[in-house]
Amino acid sequence: MAVGEGKKSDARANSSGDKKPSSGGKKKEVKKETGLGLSNKKDENFGEWYSEVVVNGEMIEYYDISGCYILRPWAMSIWEEMHNFFDAEIKKMKIKNCYFPLFVSESVLQKEKNHIEGFAPEVAWVTKSGETPLEKQIAIRPTSETVMYPYYSKWIRGHRDLPLKLNQWCNVVRWEFSNPTPFIRSREFLWQEGHTAFATKAEADAEVLEILELYRRIYEEFLAVPIIKGKKSEHEKFAGGLYTTSVEAFIPNTGRGVQGATSHCLGQNFAKMFEINYEDERGEKQMVWQNSWAFTTRTIGVMVMVHGDDKGLVLPPKVASVQVIVIPVPYKDANTQGIFDACTATVDILCKAGFRAEADFRDNYSPGWKYSHWEMKGVPLRIEIGPKDLVNDQVRAVRRDNGAKLDISRANLIEQVKEMLDSIQQSLFNAAKQKRDTCIAVAKTWDEFMVALSQKKMILAPWCDEEEVEKDVKARTKGEMGAAKSLCSPFDQPELPEGIVCFASGKPAKKWTYWGRSY
Repeated sequence: MAVGEGKKSDARANSSGDKKPSSGGKKKEVKKETGLGLSNKKDENFGEWYSEVVVNGEMIEYYDISGCYILRPWAMSIWEEMHNFFDAEIKKMKIKNCYFPLFVSESVLQKEKNHIEGFAPEVAWVTKSGETPLEKQIAIRPTSETVMYPYYSKWIRGHRDLPLKLNQWCNVVRWEFSNPTPFIRSREFLWQEGHTAFATKAEADAEVLEILELYRRIYEEFLAVPIIKGKKSEHEKFAGGLYTTSVEAFIPNTGRGVQGATSHCLGQNFAKMFEINYEDERGEKQMVWQNSWAFTTRTIGVMVMVHGDDKGLVLPPKVASVQVIVIPVPYKDANTQGIFDACTATVDILCKAGFRAEADFRDNYSPGWKYSHWEMKGVPLRIEIGPKDLVNDQVRAVRRDNGAKLDISRANLIEQVKEMLDSIQQSLFNAAKQKRDTCIAVAKTWDEFMVALSQKKMILAPWCDEEEVEKDVKARTKGEMGAAKSLCSPFDQPELPEGIVCFASGKPAKKWTYWGRSY
């Protein structure tokens, strides 16, 4: 059915191949709606497509301050699903939630020089109260290490105070100036940030990987987005930290990597700066070992970019606010009330079985318009109920990911819906992984690297692990599309052949590293 078509009676007939009912008799007028579809194609104009799909899919609304966005309920519900999973998991690890203020004094913010240098260009400052200039300007947190650690110093005195493991769910502000993009790069975003302190490096190291595995699960098990777990280079690690691990996603359409989430071992650097010391069992003074880790609403943007298509959003069932939308399809002279009652009963059965299901009973939109509307919003499974379904005691289920249709007996409704939703979740991941994997190229020489980069690949290359060489790669690849940089050195390292040299310097290679352009 055409997107703006207003005929209520023939939507199901056209979509399912059923014979179109004969016309005649007075119809209830159904409002014509136009412009529901996307005007940009994902493969032709990705940036415009993305901007359009997050607005038309009711994920965000643009705000009157550039780089800031309103997160609508359709997006917030996805964030809540991830929040609920992650919050429960970290509580199993005995990590407790807290909340620290949004504001930080200039003197405290600048205490760790290397750390603040990494954020300095993006720090937003409060300089006035009404019309009165403040005696000292106050920063809005870009991250909370310097906000929290003076109090860790106060709270940690002896070995019995360790470990101290806190997390907060909050917003942060980083005043981005380059290409704000909803979810991916915004001036204010939501995140969780964990900050932990331990007596030993071994404990800190173990937690870094435990948290990173939770981030992998968020991407792969909930968002159906394949990632690569690895370690950041010295140049790309968290400013002031000892080392950084990350989960890296990839957007095939743009050929850009996305840092999906990070888990940092801060070592003892912040402990030294903020005097976070404790007395050990022998009565000797020691410094703590610290970690910090975070994931943000960027996760939602990655999911949209990976799965969305020319009809709109495609949501994985595990995070979809509505997993099943039930739509009545009442042909002329049909038992309309019977169809509506069957829709209500279907929703009730599904909700009681633990599914997130709703019915769309709006009478001023045609079934065809509703199909397009809920496809735009990415609902994983659509159930249609028309006169034939009523007679046969069945429903018709239509998958959002591939359009496949299946008539389901009402007696098997719960089992079949569960099976279909599980299949959609797995199929989305498999399709995304297959597409991502075709975008990975191995390059052993500079020439191979440049060819792969021009083809928008994520490049696995042998590297000497020298910071100056990495800076040189960035300088040599700078252009309109942006420079290439290291994304991560994967934990799952392929065998490094004897005598293999760095693709960029010709020096002996020490590891395999992923390279590419990034967001």
